[in-house]
Amino acid sequence: MEDMSFEELMNINCFSDNGKEREQAADLLEKFYGCEIHCLDLDKSVLFAHHARGCIIVAAKICRNVVIYQNVTIGSNMRYNKITDEWENIGSPIIAENVVICDGAKILGSIVIGANSVIAAGAIITKDIPENSIAYGVNQYKAKSEDFDLVFSHVKRPPSGEEIMLVDKNRVDEFNKMH
Repeated sequence: MEDMSFEELMNINCFSDNGKEREQAADLLEKFYGCEIHCLDLDKSVLFAHHARGCIIVAAKICRNVVIYQNVTIGSNMRYNKITDEWENIGSPIIAENVVICDGAKILGSIVIGANSVIAAGAIITKDIPENSIAYGVNQYKAKSEDFDLVFSHVKRPPSGEEIMLVDKNRVDEFNKMH
């Protein structure tokens, strides 16, 4: 199993009926990619950019066409109330369809991220986010413009790495001329 790709290990970890196989795949995902993926209901179309490096994913449900970038944390936000002698905020997030979760975002608690939303890089989200939103900062959000696909598009292929490097080379050349 050690020579399997990220995708193969993730499929075993998330979809195998064999508990021992799932456990072994989970161990290898942590060893090789520094990620943990546990989801009660994960759609097979979910994409993990950069092989989910640094991601800790503990979710109730992640729907179709979700894209998750590196260093994302999705998990619970429980707390123990000493006064009532009860646990509060029990449960893990539900991520609706077509959501993009950018680098380093944290989605915590028994919350729902609405369809077609983008969770910005570094965002900390502990409250429900309505569909068609851009969430940023700490629990901030605004309506997403219908004129743009941000970060990732299911409609058109993003620029290749080579195309981006050419743009960056030109930018560096211009910067060097000015400095």
